[in-house]
Amino acid sequence: MTHIPGFVSEYSSIDQPLFEQAKKVIEMAMAPGALDAKTKVLIVLALDTLKGATEGVKVLAAQARELGATDQELAEVIRLAYFVAGMDPLKTGLNAFR
Repeated sequence: MTHIPGFVSEYSSIDQPLFEQAKKVIEMAMAPGALDAKTKVLIVLALDTLKGATEGVKVLAAQARELGATDQELAEVIRLAYFVAGMDPLKTGLNAFR
């Protein structure tokens, strides 16, 4: 079963058509496919880490653990997010030396 974030679920009583569209996108993105469920959750965890989505990271880490992810796997995901986030300052910073 796909987890619908609480803030999205709130739209079910505010704007049902918008809620249904958002729910469809979530279900489509997280549905079984070429990537297994744990991999998808770990990718979304990395993206929420990059966005600074504190609550999303907490929820997704719990979901990943339920799917069998270890603390070591979670740490690697955070390292990947840090790696990606850190590249832009390094690239831009080179302009100080050119």
